[in-house]
Amino acid sequence: MPSDATPDPYADPLKFGQRVQILRERRGMTQAQLADFVGISPHTLRKIENGQQKSPSLDMVMRIAEALRVRDLAELTGHPDLHVDLFIGPGHPRLAAVKAAIDSFPLSSSVEPPPVAHLDARLHAAWKARHAAENHREAIGKLLPDLIRDATALVRQADTTADRRAAQALLAQTYSLSQFFLAYQPDSSLLWRVAERGMIAAQESEDPHAIGVAAWLLAQAHRDSGARHFDAADAINLDAVRYLEPLLPDADDELLAIAGALQFELGYTAARRRETGTAWRYWDTARTMSERLPVDYYHPVTNFSRAIMGAHAVTIAVELHQGGESVRQAARADVATIHSRPRRARHRIEEARGYHLDNQPDVAIASLEKAFEAAPETIRYNGYARTLIFEQVESTQAPRRRRASELAVKVGLLAA
Repeated sequence: MPSDATPDPYADPLKFGQRVQILRERRGMTQAQLADFVGISPHTLRKIENGQQKSPSLDMVMRIAEALRVRDLAELTGHPDLHVDLFIGPGHPRLAAVKAAIDSFPLSSSVEPPPVAHLDARLHAAWKARHAAENHREAIGKLLPDLIRDATALVRQADTTADRRAAQALLAQTYSLSQFFLAYQPDSSLLWRVAERGMIAAQESEDPHAIGVAAWLLAQAHRDSGARHFDAADAINLDAVRYLEPLLPDADDELLAIAGALQFELGYTAARRRETGTAWRYWDTARTMSERLPVDYYHPVTNFSRAIMGAHAVTIAVELHQGGESVRQAARADVATIHSRPRRARHRIEEARGYHLDNQPDVAIASLEKAFEAAPETIRYNGYARTLIFEQVESTQAPRRRRASELAVKVGLLAA
């Protein structure tokens, strides 16, 4: 190993603060950046890293783990028996079959591709199933292997340029559905392959809507990889916005919705950077675009709609760490108008994060319970929800600890 190599947290019995420093430097973050993310001063963080301050509370450990995107809490604490996977959910039972379909590149195939209209109808039904199901990964996981196989065959056997473009648009949509299945699963490289293939297929299709959706998902993949990738997320988002802008005066609802979703994503990334004015400006632009949509319309992939803007406002406030504003926005948001069960559960988790920031832990637990009722698989695979639950399992308040523990058992984080 070179003399200037970063020590391995498992190789040396380092103290907590030294582990924080190592993991922070591995992510390319400065002390000021990490301190801002976890809500303390750079001076306090410096004392933690230097071992001059006693071990922080569990809440602070969890916040540091979240900011550093630590996969296993043992890596941060130095306790090898504390293997808690914070941000990646358990591998879904159907993950192996989906992975096999994605990885398969047969040079010859006897698969007879379905007609374009038939595959289009199956994808439409798959999206509807995802939004309606409590266990949405199970609902789409059993459909994806055949959809991937048939979409790939359709592209390979297309006879004309027009047929090939139509097939590429359906393949891009299939990869988009796959990305929803793969999010927070323990195979990040597979997620990246799907996101990039989806963009390539969309570009080959020359379909503006397919390109917009692929950009929306690829930008999310970059942003969720950490602060060092925010610029890449913005670059993809902005490029897609500029590409779609000339088409918007005469756009149909579907194209207008994906353009609005991209505007919100720019605001989301700005909020992650703590750029308050920029975040709310993009949110307001997205809201204005949503008002051009019919009242009952929702985008089949992104859920973008008039109804979703209240939930989006909660997300912006939470990412800006504005506890009071998060709670105010949560009170305004009408969760009943969010038709998608997984999106409704995601909103409840964001709501819980807002109540947590506002020092209302009991209300936060209640929101997480509602998230579980809406879509158990959403909360089971969501890192923020897992973090909040684990924190309250250690609460000094017995009723709160019991309630959190019961939820942890339901979610599958603790054994019964």
